[in-house]
Amino acid sequence: MDQLHRTAPEPVSAKGAGTKPRRFVFVLLPEFTLLSFACAIEPLRIANRMAGRDLYSWISLGEGGGSVRCSNGTEFVLDGDLGEITRDDTLMICGGLDIQKATTKRVISWLRREARRGLPVAGLCTAGHTLAKAGLLDGRRATIHWENQDSFTEEFDEVTLTKSVFVVDGNRMTTAGGTASIDLMLKLIADDHGEELAGAVADQLIYSAIRTDQDTQRLSIPSRIGVRHPKLGQVIQIMEQNLEEPISPALLARDVGLSTRQLERLFRRYLNRSPKRYYMELRLQKARNLLLQTDMSVINVALACGFTSPSHFSKCYRAMYETTPYRERGAHSGARAPA
Repeated sequence: MDQLHRTAPEPVSAKGAGTKPRRFVFVLLPEFTLLSFACAIEPLRIANRMAGRDLYSWISLGEGGGSVRCSNGTEFVLDGDLGEITRDDTLMICGGLDIQKATTKRVISWLRREARRGLPVAGLCTAGHTLAKAGLLDGRRATIHWENQDSFTEEFDEVTLTKSVFVVDGNRMTTAGGTASIDLMLKLIADDHGEELAGAVADQLIYSAIRTDQDTQRLSIPSRIGVRHPKLGQVIQIMEQNLEEPISPALLARDVGLSTRQLERLFRRYLNRSPKRYYMELRLQKARNLLLQTDMSVINVALACGFTSPSHFSKCYRAMYETTPYRERGAHSGARAPA
């Protein structure tokens, strides 16, 4: 039986003929997310293949050199330690679990030094935290994985955080994690060598719905909760935007043109809980994120989630998570991270 062979594709037209390959320097932080890294590096490889020439090259660095382990346990051999790179390079910081611990003083000082030379710098997945910690996102727009948004907002109020899949603000780039790296890289490929090549890369990736920086990383509220009642969706959106100062069910109902009883019926019918209970769950979910991802005191976490009494906060938290906020913080100290 004849074997099947993959033949080299016909070269796709790419702008910038004869230009020097653009080099990407991937900095792999401990516990980085493999998916985000793979979704950034594979479009570069495919772009070279589709163009029939080397448009891009890349290396991987990390603190101390040697090797680094990603969040799924796979170990990667690095090309080197954090050293001086060229002004033509593009820096891609790859984050993942326990980003606070991975963002060391040496990483921050090295990142600041290289950024002062004018290099484009990207933070993939949770590495937006690393860029913000180094002060590289001050006064800029950025994004980060939705699970880290609460903690990021509390720590970096000088950064304009969005819910976009990716953000490009000048020579600073951030992605929300997961497959969002593909969208960013396709944009860079299109900017460098044209839409035709970017489209050919997307086809090779079986990536039919290319997203822009106008797309958000989470599903709409109706899609997320499986409910398509417009007024219920409006109320939930208002709740999510007002966790620090909760609004009473009566005012929520009035804001969307319902009576309090009608609102109660909607929540019971579609979500099997009262508006008050659903609101409480949203506030406690935010509280847990802050406890696991920040160094905020338990009292400040309580205040940030609309609890004026620490004892009431502790009681509600125990009812939902079967542990107290203090025990939650203690059990996960040193391992704060997104899922």
